[in-house]
Amino acid sequence: MNFPFSFSNVLVSRRSALRAGGSAAVSAGLCASGLAQAQSAGPIKLALVESLSGSFANTGEAVFRNIAWAVERVNARGGVRLPAQAGGARLLQLARYDGKGQNEEALSALRAAIDDGARVILQGNSSATAAVLIEAINKHNQREPERRVLFLNYSAVDPILTNEKCSFWHFRFDAHADMRMTALMDVLREDRKLSQVYLIGQDYSFGQAVLREARRQLARLRPDVAIVGDELHPVGRVKDFAPYAVKIKASGAQAVITGNWGNDLTLLVKAAREVGYDGMFYTFYGNALGAPAALGEAGVGKVVAVADWLPNVPTAGSQAFYRSFRERFPDPRDDYVHMRMQLMIEALVQAMERAASTDTQALAQALEGVQVSLAGQSGRMRAEDHQFQQPLVVGVMERAGTPGVPFDVEGSGYGFRVVRQISAEQARMPSSCRMQRP
Repeated sequence: MNFPFSFSNVLVSRRSALRAGGSAAVSAGLCASGLAQAQSAGPIKLALVESLSGSFANTGEAVFRNIAWAVERVNARGGVRLPAQAGGARLLQLARYDGKGQNEEALSALRAAIDDGARVILQGNSSATAAVLIEAINKHNQREPERRVLFLNYSAVDPILTNEKCSFWHFRFDAHADMRMTALMDVLREDRKLSQVYLIGQDYSFGQAVLREARRQLARLRPDVAIVGDELHPVGRVKDFAPYAVKIKASGAQAVITGNWGNDLTLLVKAAREVGYDGMFYTFYGNALGAPAALGEAGVGKVVAVADWLPNVPTAGSQAFYRSFRERFPDPRDDYVHMRMQLMIEALVQAMERAASTDTQALAQALEGVQVSLAGQSGRMRAEDHQFQQPLVVGVMERAGTPGVPFDVEGSGYGFRVVRQISAEQARMPSSCRMQRP
């Protein structure tokens, strides 16, 4: 695929849906030729079940922008190319369902999406929510085989989801927490000045998994480093992190390790800056959603983030891809692009075209062998556990314009210089999944 690409031909519903709640549908980015080719059958409905209101609404909206952009590109080239008996070329249609940050609301949204005809469910911004969706989808698919659905997960990274709780109907396109921690540790272990660290995380399955793996890997790789703080806090309910920041500073820790995301990360790093903490932050998500701006100069050289991809990855294809996203979403507040979400939609389309069908079981079987590339980034779905295998990168926060940092984040003046690139083979970890196939 060539970049940059212009998506000026957008349906009216697309623009209003960007900031709307509920289940507003979007079929966007249709060039005239693409629309003409794909009118022979109805659209293929994708349902985004995500927090679109409440404490983590900004994370849900960031996901929506990414997936909507991926859908636009597919539709602009004519949609999903299926044989005539499967409806011929068909557009993708993305609908949003607000889970409101609550598992019960997400389950209600799931039921609504299925009733509306969606057979592909997209979710990721909570491992706890992902776990209940997997369980509900397993039961639904067994009970109603004629209405089976597939679950594509782009961010819920509790390792258990592709290990003990793996499901034939669930596919994860993000590296799980243990894989991400291993990449972070590849950088942290080289810091010979480090003698004390503070572990802090959100008190649910993902946050617990991050701290558990941090303890395990520190003991193995840096037994000389003392853990001087180890605590969990409520998810999305802490408005003032000053008491936590005071404890972090008083502990003498030279570094904080955290998997916090959304406002729980932004407020934490802001509080740390305000109390004068000058240690390192080793993070899973410190590269956007307000965290760099909250730290400012205090974060230069001290905030480390792991990701599947960063805008400053030094390849021409990658940088053209990022420029194309910024052209599509020029508001600096909308600057949070996820390569893995683009690869996820491309993988879904490839699997549909390979299966020559939208049948859920045939689609799942085709996804098990999918390999996909975009703008220099590649990945492969591992059949044994449905864990996507892809490279990872680690970056450190620096001023925009310094060597290796052509792009900043969210107009903050700060970006992330890539300091480690980890191949898919290096990032790979074994699985304990015992897949039950229909």
